[in-house]
Amino acid sequence: MKIAHWLFAAGLGLIGSLAHALEVAPYSASALAAAQKDGKPVALHFHAGWCATCRAQERVLNELKADKSLDLTVFVADYDKEEALKQAHQVRKQSTLIVYHGDKETARLMGETDAAKLETALRTAL
Repeated sequence: MKIAHWLFAAGLGLIGSLAHALEVAPYSASALAAAQKDGKPVALHFHAGWCATCRAQERVLNELKADKSLDLTVFVADYDKEEALKQAHQVRKQSTLIVYHGDKETARLMGETDAAKLETALRTAL
């Protein structure tokens, strides 16, 4: 009986290790397009290296990587370089986070650094 219990517990551990988690990746048009075409949950984070709010958001996103239930990718776009992308998504301010389920926008935050509010926005795509 103890062996069966151990095997069950080991199986649960394996299942847990197969779970995905939040991924933070550099923006690429092809990666975003592929994820959206597949209907995956994604977010765009318009980040500027000089922006203290952006750095605070980045810290929160990195902390959220430990949450296995947040199975989505946050693509980090350079606010200062991605002019066409900003225009296409009507972004007028750095520190903007746009969340999508596939190509449907589910949340948009600007300047938000509260971990709970960022997490709630990300969960709208799941």
